[in-house]
Amino acid sequence: MTSHSESASELSATESRVTLRGAADLADALPYLLGYHPDDSVVLIALHGPSGRVGGRVRADIPSDPGAWDETADQLAARLVDGGAMPGPRPDAAIVFICHEPSDGVSAREAMDRHRPLAQRVRTACGALDVPVFEAIFLAARRYWSYCCVDERCCGAEGKELPPAGTSPMAAAAAYAGLRVRGSLRGMGRRLRPLGEPVAARQVQAFNTVAEELLPRILGEEPNSRVARGETLRLAERLLSRFRRAAATRESEDAVADAMDDALITSEESARLVIGLQDRKARDMVAEWMEGAEGAAALRLWRALSRRCVGEFAEYAVPPLTLAAWVSWSLGDEAPARVALGRALDLDGHYLFARLLHQGCSDGVDPESLRRFLRRQRAARGR
Repeated sequence: MTSHSESASELSATESRVTLRGAADLADALPYLLGYHPDDSVVLIALHGPSGRVGGRVRADIPSDPGAWDETADQLAARLVDGGAMPGPRPDAAIVFICHEPSDGVSAREAMDRHRPLAQRVRTACGALDVPVFEAIFLAARRYWSYCCVDERCCGAEGKELPPAGTSPMAAAAAYAGLRVRGSLRGMGRRLRPLGEPVAARQVQAFNTVAEELLPRILGEEPNSRVARGETLRLAERLLSRFRRAAATRESEDAVADAMDDALITSEESARLVIGLQDRKARDMVAEWMEGAEGAAALRLWRALSRRCVGEFAEYAVPPLTLAAWVSWSLGDEAPARVALGRALDLDGHYLFARLLHQGCSDGVDPESLRRFLRRQRAARGR
């Protein structure tokens, strides 16, 4: 490898410090740096100081159209350099990761070669901002290649295999520091995906029926909207109690558990609560359910509602997605919060609550300040 790829980087976590040397250590460390396995992603990691201390990180989906790669590269580099990844000094260098599991009939080596121009474009974008890229790595099928490698014998035609999960020094240090890898990006996204048939058809019918009756009241004069808001809050409280009672019988990260949660709520209840949460005052009140067992049950409820937003009502998922993101972040689970915020902003890039939360997560803000505000708001209403 080049001398750049032999440079050591340091990751500090709690009281642990791990020195990462070369592409193998960096590739193994990526899920611990992000908190999840990034699927179909381009990731930039900031390095600081002479030891290459690991800093902020930014991620984007790999555009399916290579014509969009230039724009993605420029945006990622700008976000990393401008402080959108984490507060603190400007990065001195960066590491690029291209993560892509090839489709049927395409080998990992072929996928690596296809994405070489993207890696080069990200390196160029960083260089234009005076941030040299020390290493660029392609990851697929638990193998890795270095785009910076100048010796074919180094990575080989089939790349190099990552160490078995949980056996590396990075894995040991992460376990000691309490860092978790929460599955894959794709897996977290599946928990928010709209439900399919036969539920979807029944849900659309319920949305059509409820919207005709409820939306004019929510959008009408204050007395009517206040009554509708009260109905929304009472329904939300009933459903929260239902989800709390069911909490002891399920595992929160199991697809079967999500299906059991889906069965706890009817199509009409889903439609009424989703439409009711389009009222931002109602949304802000239920955002107070953010801690402990109450927060855990609320998170399951908001995810279930997000999955109910199907067909032409997909955009109605923005409030429950944003609430799911807020509760995840409040409970200390930032990775699924980012996934939910990404989906919410894809549906409505101007939704202010989602934009503010996204900025807070990106800037490394402690969510306790918002929790304090919501606690005071709740206490003032005597609830």
